Amino acid sequence: MTTTHDVLSIGHLIGHTLTDVDNYDEVRDPGRLDDIVARVAVGTPADVNQAVELAHRAFTSWRNVPPAERAQLLLRAADVLADCAEDLAPLLVREHGGVLWEAQTDFALGTGVLQHTASLVDGFFTPVQYDDEQSFISIERVPRGVVAAVVPWNMPVVLTMMKLAPALATGNTIVLKPSPFAPAALTLALQRIAQQLPEGVVNVVHGNADVGQALTSHPLVRKVGFTGGTATARHVMASAAGTIKNLTLELGGNDPAVVLDDVDIDAALDRMLKGVFTRSGQICFAVKRIYVPRSLYGTFADAFCERVDQYAVGHGLDENASFGPLNNKAQFDSVTNLIEGTKNSSAKIVQLGKKLDSAGDGYYVLPHVVRDVEHSAPISSCEQFGPVIPLIAYDDEAQVIEWANDSEYGLGSSVWTTDTDRGLAIARQIEAGSTFINSHAFESLDLRMPFGGVKQSGIGREFGEAGMSEYVEDHAIRVVK
Repeated sequence: MTTTHDVLSIGHLIGHTLTDVDNYDEVRDPGRLDDIVARVAVGTPADVNQAVELAHRAFTSWRNVPPAERAQLLLRAADVLADCAEDLAPLLVREHGGVLWEAQTDFALGTGVLQHTASLVDGFFTPVQYDDEQSFISIERVPRGVVAAVVPWNMPVVLTMMKLAPALATGNTIVLKPSPFAPAALTLALQRIAQQLPEGVVNVVHGNADVGQALTSHPLVRKVGFTGGTATARHVMASAAGTIKNLTLELGGNDPAVVLDDVDIDAALDRMLKGVFTRSGQICFAVKRIYVPRSLYGTFADAFCERVDQYAVGHGLDENASFGPLNNKAQFDSVTNLIEGTKNSSAKIVQLGKKLDSAGDGYYVLPHVVRDVEHSAPISSCEQFGPVIPLIAYDDEAQVIEWANDSEYGLGSSVWTTDTDRGLAIARQIEAGSTFINSHAFESLDLRMPFGGVKQSGIGREFGEAGMSEYVEDHAIRVVK
């Protein structure tokens, strides 16, 4: 029976107002498919134009707000976002399928991004100047204009703040398109944040591919920040090319975890497993393939499977659930087809864990470990984006470095060892935007580190001053004496 009571209606956020529209789509709980969580506006290119034009008008004054004042407003927004977690984290669980602590972490990380970005504003705009007998030169940072931000469903709050915080801190305005699979909690949070800012600085338009196309191709948009799949990013790049927009793209990954032969297996698994199965494996920089020395393979694989077999899969609001369902049918079909295909190979795929009673009619997949699998196997070379992990045996360091780099992706990576110097030597040979030693999960991130990918894992960086620099232009001024 379809649940229709207490269903939220979420319109576009144009300025400070959530608009009422004629056309809405349903958002259903991926862990209880009969539960309608929200009705969310279906946008049109006309809605995009309205939002962008308002953001453009707001930009003409927002850019002139002193940076220190913008920083204070970001801190106020951080307080608002932190307060949102209490009532909106459970709503987010019902949209994206994660467990409650994952949704709470999303709000906490987003709050941290706002706070850290605000702390960097002081001095960021100080011009670099040269004054000699021939000339006076001033190199100044200026905002780009209207920013289009497109974010996915897996960690929508922090991924939004990774764009919104540097954009606003540097004097830009923003129009955001959330994922249709997790738009409600994010939009309500952004509405509360927008109330702290001048009207038009923060805007949200909902919709599908046509809305994304209209937004990323709009002539008044000067910057696009996108997090999502590599295939979609190609369309974003093509759309932005017509007006030569600047792009920051944070895309998919097939992150390798390289286990060395001196590893402390129990200590490594305490941390590593957080980077494999959090959000049911639906994280761009999750561990996607694990390389183990052949001499340790059996011992490591047995210990790994023993740990994974303790997991319980259920609804995200079930406090006993280790992780929840996959987010949507397309992802569920992709992961289950990958599992079935692997069953027909020479590898051994092991289903582990248990389902809780709360795992009813939803996109639930138990954790699967793939043993005795080759590096070249499809399960090893793709981004699974689900609770499926291959364990691959290797013979020597040269081979594992070659295999770790044998991918079109290069987002995150990790090395596991009791010898830090040895780990650093391996890390410096891995082609990735980030390499972590003895960790590979949320706890690995530090806002002082630029985050992004190489190869087909992205363009540009987020976090810190590197992330802020993506949202400004260098304006060089010279006075010839």
